[in-house]
This record gives sequence, structure tokens and C-alpha cells, in this order.
Amino acid sequence: MAERKARRYARLSLAIVYLAAGIFHLAHPAPFLKITPNWVPQPSLVIALTGLCEIAGAIALTQWWNPGLRKAAGGMLALYAVCVFPANINHMLMDSARPDHGLGWVYHAPRMVLQPVLVWLALWSAHVIQWPFGRDG
Repeated sequence: MAERKARRYARLSLAIVYLAAGIFHLAHPAPFLKITPNWVPQPSLVIALTGLCEIAGAIALTQWWNPGLRKAAGGMLALYAVCVFPANINHMLMDSARPDHGLGWVYHAPRMVLQPVLVWLALWSAHVIQWPFGRDG
């Protein structure tokens, strides 16, 4: 029972984070455009689409009555976190090259470490994977 509550709390927390991020992507795209790698085509469109994907994923994560949709959202948000990782790396490299080091390692090191955790959390909280806890009781 505790694991079910933990998953629900994690899933709803993740939904709040992705909803806020999606809204921010749409309302204030400039910071995201700055860190988008040069090889990304139509960066403005990509940033808008990522915002919409975050919002859609957040809404789908909250669907307690539709486990299939919730699982799909967890899988897609995990994939999304993998896909945006190059922008996070680009941001870190851009900041490292600045004379003042931008946001510095205090910001970037946890962000790099937590990206795989975000992938896992999306999958685990949506019941896509059980690892490392085994099966639900």
C-alpha cells in the first residue's frame, strides 16, 4: 500500500513539474531557444511542441481511471527526457565556456545526474516498470 501511495505522489508531483515546464515553454520560449543545439530544425516550433507535449503528458499522468493512458504518458515523458538531454548538455557546455561560468556546476551537475532519475521516475510512477522494487503487493 505504501508503494502505491508513493507512486501516486511521485506521479502527481511529476505531473505538476511537467505542467509548469510546459506552460513556461509556451509563455517564455527565449531561455529554451538559447540552449537548443544548432542542429535542431525550426527551434521555435520545437520549443512550442515540447511545451505542448509536457502539458499533454502531465494531464495524462493524472488519469487514475485510465491506466493505459497513464502508462503511455509515463513512457512518452521518459522518452521526452532522453530527447531533451542534448539541450541540457549544450546548456552546460555553453555556460562552462562563459568567463563567469554562467549558472556553474552547482546547477549543472545535479541537472545532469537527475536526468536519468527523471526518466526512471516517469516510468516507475506510471507503472511502466517495477524496478527496483519488484511487483506491487
